[in-house]
Amino acid sequence: MTTAEPTHNPPTVSTATPGLPRARRLRAVISLLFASRVAVLGFAIVLFWVIVGLVSFVWTPYPPNASLFGQNLPPNATNWLGTDNLGRDTLSRLMVGTQVVLLKTRVPVGERTIALPLGVAVWGVLVSLALGTLLGQVAGYRRGRWDQGIMQLLDAFVAFPSIVLYLVIVAALGRGDLVVIFAIALTGAPGVARLARSLTLDISTRDYVRAAETRGESVGYILFREILPNARGPLLVDAMLRVGYAVFAIGTLGFLGLGLPPPDPDWGSMVNEARRFMFSSAWGVVWPSLAIASLVVGLSLLADGLREELNRYQR
Repeated sequence: MTTAEPTHNPPTVSTATPGLPRARRLRAVISLLFASRVAVLGFAIVLFWVIVGLVSFVWTPYPPNASLFGQNLPPNATNWLGTDNLGRDTLSRLMVGTQVVLLKTRVPVGERTIALPLGVAVWGVLVSLALGTLLGQVAGYRRGRWDQGIMQLLDAFVAFPSIVLYLVIVAALGRGDLVVIFAIALTGAPGVARLARSLTLDISTRDYVRAAETRGESVGYILFREILPNARGPLLVDAMLRVGYAVFAIGTLGFLGLGLPPPDPDWGSMVNEARRFMFSSAWGVVWPSLAIASLVVGLSLLADGLREELNRYQR
């Protein structure tokens, strides 16, 4: 994959430099992002959907759950993307569907439901990133029985297809945003742990880690102050890819009727509801499918572009 050559000196993206101010590190990351045309394209796609979701908090063309129009109408001047089988505006539902994927998570508290910032896909990946990184670092640094026990446990999860684990977890615990987050985290943690372990095995042989061990620093200090800052670049790139996987998983669960609960629509359930009318009115399937595909492709392009630039600058 070809990327644009930067016209300036490559920024230092290593996060291990202790005295590097946060402003300089932020500028380095931004320079890295815009050095790759692939990353810029992916970022633009993801930013588009984030803006659509933010706008939907304050405005949609029509109430997303109100049946105000004829059923299965094609795109027209009133309904720009048409309507679904219940006469609801497709554009409004598509916009609101972005919220639960990227921007908010609904948590039941007693008889009320509160909304947390960040969507189900993002929280699922963050939990899998935290859990997988911890397990992988411990396995890679302690080695021996720790390494063998942790990796054998994670290999047991990897042996099952992800979709099977999704179905088992949702069927056992019921539908809900927290259940989907748990399913995404549990299926994603083994892959993160493998990456974190391989990075830890490499970084733990470096001189600055040996120096910390000689000073008598604790294992926690070495893992989180010496190894993790030097490993988080590849881990964050991997996390971007996993957000795309999580978006696709949410869509799959929604299509199977096991996804996020109502009232807010999600893209997978929109495809499921429209598939019965696919041959007479395909628009209800096309628009949410394009939304899922474009967001997943955008995240993949962003991750691929950043990975290429990181590899180039590290050489």
